[in-house]
Amino acid sequence: MSKLTPITTPLREFTDHEGYVRAVAVFPDRRRMVTGSDDKTLRLWDLETGVVLKKLEGHRNGVLRLAVSRDGQLIASGDSDGEVIVWHGETGEPLTQPIKAHSSFITSLDFSADGKVLATGSSWGKAMKLWNTKAYRQLQGDPIRCGSDIVYRAQYSPSGELLAIATDLDIQIYNSGIRKRVASFKGHISHNKSLAWTPDGTRLLTGGDISDPTIREWDTTTWKQVGDPWAGHTGYINAIAVNPAGTLVSASYGNHVCLWRLSDHQTIAIFQHTSSTVCATFSVDGKHILSGGNKMASEWTVPNGINSKILAITTARIACIDGDLSIAEELLTQDINTDANNHTFYAHRSFVMARKHDWDCARQDAIKSINIQPSLIGYISKGIALCGKGRIPDARVAFDVASMYTDQNPETIHFLLLIKAIALFGADQHDEANLLLEELAAGCPNADTLACHVVQAYLRVQLGIKALDGTRYDEAADHFTAALNSSNLSSKLDIHEVYEDLVVLFGWDLKSLWLTAHQKWCDALLQAGKLQDAVKSYRYMMDNIDETTKASCLEWSNAFKQECSALYLTNGDAASEYDRAIDLYSAAIDLDSASDTVFANRSKAKLGEMLWEDALLDAQKVRWHLRFRSLFDFGDAQVIQLNPSFHVGYKLKHAALHGARHYDEAIKAFQTMLSKLDNAPDRETQKLRQQYLSPSDVDRAIQKAIDAQLVNAPLRVLDTTTGFLCDREAQIRTFKSSIEYSELVSSTITHRGIQMKRVEEVVKSYFQYVMLSHRWEEKEPLLQDIQDKVVYDLDPVGGITKLQSFCKTARHLKYRWAWSDTCCIDRDKDADLHVSINSMFIWYHHSALTIVYLSDVSPSSKSSALADSAWNTRGWTVQEFLAPKVILFYQKDWTLYLDNHTRNHKDSVAIMRELEHATGIDRRVVKDFRPGTKDVREKLRWASTRFTKIDEDIAYSLFGIFDVRLPVDYSEKKQKALGRLLQEIIAQSGDITALDWAGESSDFNSCLPADITSYEAPPCGPPSLSEDEIQSLVSSLRGVVALESASELYKQLDGLSTPRFAHRRLDLPCIVFPLTEARRGQGRDRDTYTYDLKSDGLHDLQITTKYKFTSFSLARPPPAWQTVLLVRPWSRHLLELPDPADDTQSVDNWSVSESLLHDSLPAQTEPIYSDSYSRALRLIVQLGQPFSAFLLARQTSGEFKRIASEHDITAEVEDMASIKYMMDIRTLTIL
Repeated sequence: MSKLTPITTPLREFTDHEGYVRAVAVFPDRRRMVTGSDDKTLRLWDLETGVVLKKLEGHRNGVLRLAVSRDGQLIASGDSDGEVIVWHGETGEPLTQPIKAHSSFITSLDFSADGKVLATGSSWGKAMKLWNTKAYRQLQGDPIRCGSDIVYRAQYSPSGELLAIATDLDIQIYNSGIRKRVASFKGHISHNKSLAWTPDGTRLLTGGDISDPTIREWDTTTWKQVGDPWAGHTGYINAIAVNPAGTLVSASYGNHVCLWRLSDHQTIAIFQHTSSTVCATFSVDGKHILSGGNKMASEWTVPNGINSKILAITTARIACIDGDLSIAEELLTQDINTDANNHTFYAHRSFVMARKHDWDCARQDAIKSINIQPSLIGYISKGIALCGKGRIPDARVAFDVASMYTDQNPETIHFLLLIKAIALFGADQHDEANLLLEELAAGCPNADTLACHVVQAYLRVQLGIKALDGTRYDEAADHFTAALNSSNLSSKLDIHEVYEDLVVLFGWDLKSLWLTAHQKWCDALLQAGKLQDAVKSYRYMMDNIDETTKASCLEWSNAFKQECSALYLTNGDAASEYDRAIDLYSAAIDLDSASDTVFANRSKAKLGEMLWEDALLDAQKVRWHLRFRSLFDFGDAQVIQLNPSFHVGYKLKHAALHGARHYDEAIKAFQTMLSKLDNAPDRETQKLRQQYLSPSDVDRAIQKAIDAQLVNAPLRVLDTTTGFLCDREAQIRTFKSSIEYSELVSSTITHRGIQMKRVEEVVKSYFQYVMLSHRWEEKEPLLQDIQDKVVYDLDPVGGITKLQSFCKTARHLKYRWAWSDTCCIDRDKDADLHVSINSMFIWYHHSALTIVYLSDVSPSSKSSALADSAWNTRGWTVQEFLAPKVILFYQKDWTLYLDNHTRNHKDSVAIMRELEHATGIDRRVVKDFRPGTKDVREKLRWASTRFTKIDEDIAYSLFGIFDVRLPVDYSEKKQKALGRLLQEIIAQSGDITALDWAGESSDFNSCLPADITSYEAPPCGPPSLSEDEIQSLVSSLRGVVALESASELYKQLDGLSTPRFAHRRLDLPCIVFPLTEARRGQGRDRDTYTYDLKSDGLHDLQITTKYKFTSFSLARPPPAWQTVLLVRPWSRHLLELPDPADDTQSVDNWSVSESLLHDSLPAQTEPIYSDSYSRALRLIVQLGQPFSAFLLARQTSGEFKRIASEHDITAEVEDMASIKYMMDIRTLTIL
C-alpha cells in the first residue's frame, strides 16, 4: 500500500446527516442513492445534483444496514435494536411500521432476486430470517439455523438460486428455494466479516477480521479457494463490492478504501478518508465509488487508466455508439484534416469504415496509421479490415504484431484476443473464433471471464439468427440456448457500459443482448414445435425485465403470445382428453392472450372433466362480440354479428350450474339465453331459438308423464321422508319443488324436442312406491288417525309401530313413497273405496317393491315359518304376492326372512318353493302371474281355503286376479258379492269351469256356489287323451258313425253361442240327457238324499243332494210338474279351434306362458284335419269321454234351477258311436 499514493480528495461530499453514515446503497436507475446513519434516519439523494430528495424517519436507533431491491422498488433498513423498516423505493414512504426482526444489531439485509423475500441477520440470534415482502410480518418459512452466534453478512447470488452467509464460525451456502445447505467451509482464521459475489456468479469473495485481514476468492462450483489470499489490509474488512468491470473495493475500520483488480489481485488505488469508513460500494456504471464517513457520504472517481477505454475515440465516440457512422466519419475526417500526422485519427476512421463494410478504405486508413506510427490500435484496425477482405492469414499476422504493443498488460492482451476472435468470426471463421474464446476463458482464469462469455454469447446469437432465417429452427434454438447458458448474462447486468469498446468497434447492441437472445430463443423454440419450452422461456424473460423493457418489446410480446395462443387453441381443440385440453387452454389464458373463444373452450373442457365451479367462472368471462361458430351443437348455423349480450356464455353458464347441481340457477341462466335469442337483432340468431325448449314446454311434458305414471299409482301414499300422508296433488307439489324436478327441467330444455323417454324415466323413478302386504291385527291406524300428522311422531303402539317400521324400511331402501291399506284408503267414502279395491291389483303390480310383513314369524324361525304364517290364510294376500314384480318377506323384527338378501324374493328358489307348498300355486306362476279370466277354476281353488274378516272381501279380493271391475257394496252379503264376481267372469270369458263345484247353491244363482270353499276340491275330469289315442278312436268310428249324423252334430254344437250371464240369469248352452229313471236310495245323512239315476245313452250314476224329488221310471213316469234333466254344459274348446282372445292386456305385457297352469297335462299339438268328417269324429271322441254334469229342475216359470250335489257328478256315454243320444242340444235359462 505504501507504493501507491492515496487519493485524498473525493469528487464530492453528501453532507446532511447528523451522525455517522454507516450504510450506503445505489438504485439501478443510476440517479439515486440512499444512506443510513447513526442519527436514526435515511436520506434519499439525487446523484446528479447531490440534493437530498427526502429524509426518511421512523427508526428509534441508529441505522446500520441498507438494501435496495434489484428493481429499485423497495428499500430495507435495519438498526442497532434489531428493528427493520421497509420503504417504497420511489416515494420513500414507509411500507411497514418498525418490525422487531431480531433481538440485537441488524448486521445483514438483502432482497432475493425477485424481490419477494427479505433476508435479515443479527449480531446475536444464530439464525437468518426470511420475510415475505407481500406480508411483511409473516416469515417466509422457518428461519435458517446457522449454528453460530453472529451473522455478519448474507447475500443472494446474481441468479438468486443461492444464499451465502458469513458468520463468526464459517461461510454457509444455501439453496434459497428449498432452504437446504449445499456447502459450508471455514473461510477465514477467525470471523468472516464480509462477502460479495462476482457479477457472473462464478466467484465468491470473503473478508476477514483483524486476525486475518485478507480477501479470499472461492470457486462457486467446487467451493475451493482460488489462489492465495489478497493481503494488504491491516484491519477489519467490513464491506466488499464488485463492479461489473471486474475491479473490487473493500473498506475497513481504518480510513482507507482499497481498490483491487480482480484479474491479478493487485491493489490499484487507495482512497483515504478523513474519518473511519465502514461501508463502500460502486456506482451503477462502475465509474465512481461511494463510501460512508462521519456525518457524510463521499463520491470518489475511479482513476483514469483503471477503467478507461482501450480504444478511446474522443470526438466520434458518441456517434459510433449511437450508430451515426456518417457523422463519425465526418468528424474523424475533420480531425485528420486538422492533423494529418496523427496515427490515432486514421486508426479510428478505419474502425468506422469497417463498421460501414467499406473494407478497402478501412485497410487504407489502417496502413496510413501504421506508416505514421506503428501502434496497438493501428494493427488492430488493420487486422479487422483484412478479416473483412477475407484475407485471414494476413489478418492473423496483423493481430500478432498488435500484441507487441500491449506492454504485456494482461488486461490489454485479453481484450486484443477478444477483438481477434470477433474479427475472425465475422470472416466466417466460426470454429477458430470459438476455439480461441474457449482457450482464452480456460487458460486465463484470472482474466475477465465475463468478457469471454459476453462475446461467446453475442456470437452464438448471431449464429442463431442466421439459422433462424434459414428455417433451421432446432439449430437456432440450440445456439440461443448455448448463448444464454454460457454467458451468465442477466437482464440487470449493464454489460453495454462495461464493454462499450465492443459497441464502438463492431456496432454491437449489448444493451439488448440478453433480451434479443431470449426473444430469438422463444421464436426458434416456437417454430421448432416446442411450444411448452417456448412459453417457459418467454415467462422467464418477462419475469426478469423491468417495466421499461417490457414496454419496448410490447409489439413482439403481443405477436408471440397471439401465435402461442393460437397453437394452444388448435392443440386444445384436438386434444382427446379433457384435462389435456384444459391445460392447453389455460396456457393460452396465462399468456394474457385470452379471448372469448379460449374461455368458452376451456369452460367446455372443464364441463367434460366435471369441474363445475371452474367451468362456471370461465363461462362468466365469455364476452361474445365477434363472429363465432358455436361449440355446442348449433349444427351448421353461422352466428353473425354477435354482441356482448349473446347467448353462448349463458349456455355455458347453464351447463356449469347444472353440473354443480344448482339447477334453479341453471334454469334462470337458460331463460336469459332464450330471451337473448328472442330479442336478437338478426333473423339467423333468432332461428337458434327453435333449437331449444322453454321451461314451460318442459313442465307440460313432465306433467303429462306424471299423469300417466299416477294412473297406475295409489290415490294416497305416505312420504317416508317427512312422515306425512300425501294425496296426488301433494305428491306433485313435492316433486315440482324437488331437486329431481329442477334437474329434469334443466337437462331437458337444452334439446330441440322433448326427450320423453328420459322424462318418463325420471318421473317413474321419483314416484315409485312400496306397497305393504300384511295381516290386519288389533288397533290398525286408519286414515283419520294419521291425517295431517307425522307418522314418526305418533305414539308407537299397536299398528302404529308396524306402520312406522314399514316407512323406515322403505326409506332405508331409498324409496320415498309407501302405501298401506290400513291408512291410505278413506273408508268413509264409497267412491274412494270403490277405486281402491278395483285398482289394488294394479297398484301392487306397478309398485317398485312389495314388502310382506310376517308378524308371527320370529327371527329364529325355520324355513317352514312362511307356510305356517297366518298371513297365508288371508284372502287379500293372494293378489298381494301374485301382482308385484318384486317382493321381500320381512320377519317380526323387520329383518329379512331367513336372512335372505336376494334383491327379489321371487328369485329365491327356497322361498318360492316354500310358498308353492303353502299355497298350491306353481312358483313360476307366482313369479310371472298374468291376471284375467282364463283358468278360472284353478284361480278359484287358490282362494277357496282363505278367509277375510269382512265376508264380501272374499270376492272383492279376487277382482284384480280376474281383471274385472265391479261396484263395491259392503252391505250386499257374501253370496251376492261372490255371485256378481262369478257372473262377470262367465259373462266376459264364457268359461264354464266356474260351474264345476260341489256343495250348496248360491241365492244369487243356483248354478253358482254359496261359498268360495266349494272350489277347494280339484276340478273333476278324466285325463286328456293323447293324440295317438284320439287318432285310434277316430279310426274306429270311421264307417260306424254316418258322415251326415256326425256333421250335423258338429254343426249344431258349433252354432251354439257362448253362455250369457246377466241379471242373475244364466243362459247355458248344453247337451241334455233326460232322466228316464230316478230311484231314491238309502242316504247316510238325514239331511241329504241319494238317488240312482238312469238316462238313455249314459252309464248309470248316483248322486247325493239336499234336494228332494219324487222317484220315477219308465213304468211310473214323474209327475207333470217335475222335470229333472241331466246336462252337460257345452264348452267350445271341445271343437279344438284356436282361441284368438288375449285377456292380459289390461295390466302390461306379460311374458309367462299360459300353459304354466296346466303343466301337469300332456302337451297338445294342433291337429291336422284331412276333412270335415275327421273333425266331426274327433268331436265325437271328445264327447265320448267322462264329463262333469249336473242336474237341473224345471221351475213353474219354465226356467231351471240347479240341483246342488254333495259331490261332483261324473257321467259317461255308453257308446260314443250312438250319437243320437247327444243330439238333444239346448240353451237353458238357469235361475
